[in-house]
This record gives sequence, structure tokens and C-alpha cells, in this order.
Amino acid sequence: MSIALFLSVFLIAACGLIYELIAGTLASYLLGDTVFQFSTIIGCYLFAMGIGSYLSRFLGRGLVARFVSIELMVAVVGGFSSSLLFLAFAYTEAFRLVLYVVVILVGTLVGLEIPLLLRILKERIQFRELVSQVLTFDYLGALGASLLFPILLVPKLGLVRSALLFGIFNAGVALWSTWLFREQIGSAPMLRAGSVVAIVLLGGGMVFADRISSAADNNLYADEVIFSRNTPYQRIVLTKWKDDLRLFLNSHLQFSSRDEYRYHEALVHPGLAAVPGARHVLVMGGGDGLAVREILKYPSVESVTLVDLDPEMTHLFTTHPVLSALNEHSFSNPRVHVINADAFRWLDTNTSQYEFIVADFPDPTSYALGKLFTTAFYRLAAKHLSANGLMVVQSTSPLFARQSYWCIVDTVKQAGLRTYPYHVYVPSFGEWGYVIGSFAPYEPPRHLPAGLRFLSTSNVGELFVFPVDMQPVPAEPNRLNDQVLVRYYEQEWKDVAH
Repeated sequence: MSIALFLSVFLIAACGLIYELIAGTLASYLLGDTVFQFSTIIGCYLFAMGIGSYLSRFLGRGLVARFVSIELMVAVVGGFSSSLLFLAFAYTEAFRLVLYVVVILVGTLVGLEIPLLLRILKERIQFRELVSQVLTFDYLGALGASLLFPILLVPKLGLVRSALLFGIFNAGVALWSTWLFREQIGSAPMLRAGSVVAIVLLGGGMVFADRISSAADNNLYADEVIFSRNTPYQRIVLTKWKDDLRLFLNSHLQFSSRDEYRYHEALVHPGLAAVPGARHVLVMGGGDGLAVREILKYPSVESVTLVDLDPEMTHLFTTHPVLSALNEHSFSNPRVHVINADAFRWLDTNTSQYEFIVADFPDPTSYALGKLFTTAFYRLAAKHLSANGLMVVQSTSPLFARQSYWCIVDTVKQAGLRTYPYHVYVPSFGEWGYVIGSFAPYEPPRHLPAGLRFLSTSNVGELFVFPVDMQPVPAEPNRLNDQVLVRYYEQEWKDVAH
């Protein structure tokens, strides 16, 4: 009996934390700003748990029946929470409202569980032992959930199935509680039937989880979704319309196959072509292999080291026939070495020197990404740059996110490098910006590789000329302890959306 009871506590705690983690992860995927999303969701969730604990005092008779009913409500609301949130984001303008309503509702119900269970068990177990054992298993359940979530649940099941699975666990606790406490509850056919119905509904959700995700994706993205996956780091979505293949990371467009050559030629060649005989190149980010494709056009390059955090990205662009064809099988080239690691930590532990470094990270939509645009990161990268080498940084739009762009330029400058900002027009994005950093003076190259589709020696110099509406504006450098860039970026793109 005791083992079954405390296993129930363990599962209750695990389920509650999983729903909280799913809400925070999903919000950060869809809204960005990871710190803000997790902070507000955790705060609201704990506040709601406090409300639930307070409300438990008003529950009197039939505690077991009420406990089972609450478990079933947690199972259904929590189990379908990620499905509901994905659909709300795709089909309504009220995603934030739905998000916090779900978080507060689940938190309130979870807050009711432990106080009720303590009151149910107080006649069976000495109070001192009861509280210590219940809280011990409660905290152990939270630990188990926090470890399972990033290691197993998100990469293997995804957010929708993970929530549904733990909803089934909650419903299972409700069902076996009707047997564990049968002496106190008596005959409970309705509660048992309700538990079975909840398990069947949640099990059906597991079966149709892909259809739920597809329905949300197909409404969210204009073109047909041909691939979608949640990884521990991001949500990857590929869409296709005729010959146009598009990659989205956390709902943000990364490239269109129709014009990505403009972006990647501009990213690589103004810098690399200006470093004659460059042999060793480092690419950070760029898990699609498209920047590497351009780098491999230089016969002098002996090795390209690509450091990308997400192994799912590099695996996808290595093995998928359409995607690997797009990057011309660059990851299969013997000159290329792929390392799946955090670029910040990798730079700190590696000692190699490079003649050319590419920082091709997604835009700074969160503090986790913003750290890769800080003075600390660029100083660390500069230690790996040879005396005559160049570093190029993807720097968002100087037109739509003007202050963000010049913030990045100034941040590179504050890291001790000369800066040479430039921009290019990419139809899928509009005006897009980059900055070259170096120790020595830089001049645009006079020679470029053959076969380029956009750049030529006659137009490469024009990239460094900015019209009036993209000229520098005041901006503070982005520092690790004060990431102003994330705030600039969020506000500027919010203004564009409105």
C-alpha cells in the first residue's frame, strides 16, 4: 500500500512539472525570449499552485472522490495542453491568453493534489512521517521529470505526445486511487468509468498526435509542411511549394531555396575571397551546410570545422536527399568536420587558429541566442582568428531592425576588432546585414570564385554602401550580463509586425 501511495505522489509531481516545462518550452519556441517566457510561466504556475493549496481547505466531505476528480481534470487539461496551445497559436490571435489560462488552471489543480492527499492519508500514517515522505517523493518526482524532459521526452516523443503521455499517467493515478482508497470511497463506478474514458481519450490523442501537429503547422505556414520535429534546442519545420523549400526554426524563416544563394554568397565571399590562401575555416551555426557549400569553392581551404549545437539539424542536412542536394553534400566532403556543441563552450576549450571565421547564428530572439552576439563571445572568437584573418557575423536586418544591427556592429568593435558593415537584398527577408571583423585593414576582394549566381567583382563593393534609412543609429554594445540586443530586437520586430 505505502509503495503504491508514494509512487502516486512521485507521478503527480512528475506530471505537474512536465506540464509546466512544456508550456515554457512551447512559449519560448513560438514567442522567443526564453528567460521571459520561463520566468513568467514558472511564476504564474507557482502562484496558481498556491491558490490551489488555499482552496483545498474548502473541500470537506468525500475527499477521495474529489481527489480522483481533480486528477482526471489535471489529466485532461494537462494532457491536451500542448495540443491546445499549438492550435491556439495557429488559429487564433489569443495565444498568450490561452497560454496563461492553461498554466493557471493546471497550476491550481496541481496545487489541490498534495494537500488533499495529505488529508486523506493522515489517519493512516503518523503526521511527521507523512509530511516528510510525501514531500520527499514529490521532490523526487520533480527531479525525475526535469531529467526525462530534455533527455528523452522532447527528442523522442515531442511536446504533444509528452503531455498526452503524462496525462495518461495522471488518469492512471486517478483509476488506481479508486482501488487504493476503496474503503473510504466505496463503490465508485462513475469515477472508474471517467478514468477509463480519460485514458482512452488521451491514448487516442497519442495516436493522432501527428495529425494535431500537422493541422497546426499547415495553418501556421503558408506552404505544405513536409517535415517538423521538436529537438531539445528548437522546433524545426520544412515547407515546400513547387520548387521553393523553406526552413523555419522556432517559427522564424531561415532560408528559401529560391534565393538563399544571395544570403550565403554575401555571407562568405566578401570575407573569404579577401584572405588569399586561407586554409582553415571555422563555421559556427550554419547547420544547414549552405555556408560550407560556398566555402568549399576555394581549393586552398584544407579544412572546414562546423560547430552547431543541434545534431538533428546537421543529421537532417546530411541524410535528407533534397536538403543534402541543396548544400551539394557539403557535410559528406572529407574536408568538413562537424561538431555538435555549444559554440561558446567549444571556443573556450579549443585552441585552434583560423584564417576565416563565420558566425551564422539565428537572430537573437532569446537570451540563449543573444549570448552568441556579445562582446564576451566575439573576444573569445577573436582569440582563434589569425593576425590577417577575417570574421563575418550574420547581423539581422539593418532596415527592419536598425538599432539591433548597429548594436551588433558596435559589439564586434568593442571586442577589439575593426568593423566593416555591409548588407544585401534577399527577397525572402528584405535587406539583410553582416559585419566583417578583423585585426588588419580590410578591402573588398578583387577576385571571386567562378560560378557565383549573385556576387561579382563589380557589385561586391556596393554592399558596403548604406542608404540614409540604414545609416548608423546610437546603440549600446551587447554584453553577457546585460543583453540589450535581445530587447532591441524584440521591440523592433514587434513594431514591424504592427
